[in-house]
Amino acid sequence: MSYRKLGRTSSQRKALLRDLTTDLIINERIITTEARAKEVRSTTEKMITLGKRGDLHARRQAAAFIRKEVANVIDKDDTVVVQSALQKLFSDVAPRYADRKGGYTRILKTSPRRGDAAPMVIIELV
Repeated sequence: MSYRKLGRTSSQRKALLRDLTTDLIINERIITTEARAKEVRSTTEKMITLGKRGDLHARRQAAAFIRKEVANVIDKDDTVVVQSALQKLFSDVAPRYADRKGGYTRILKTSPRRGDAAPMVIIELV
């Protein structure tokens, strides 16, 4: 198979990847294990590619995958603007990579996790 099972059932694995992808889009940098980061890299790059397309169908496909979480709260004058993870993907993250053909993420290795010595990495948007 061309993907890692990560020791979970398919529904648990899909939920894990959705959560990590959403967190990576919101925070632009997360710390996780190496195996998870390598799987999240593919889903995140697919979401950014959908964001670069920017049409309605791409927006609906991304909305079906990304969690509905608050990314930013901006206080303009007397109004409060709440930006979701999907809005951040399409308005902030995707335009940043308009001239880039791929490779939107970077994986940096760090020290092993203390409890079980699992290889830990930092995955971030380039």
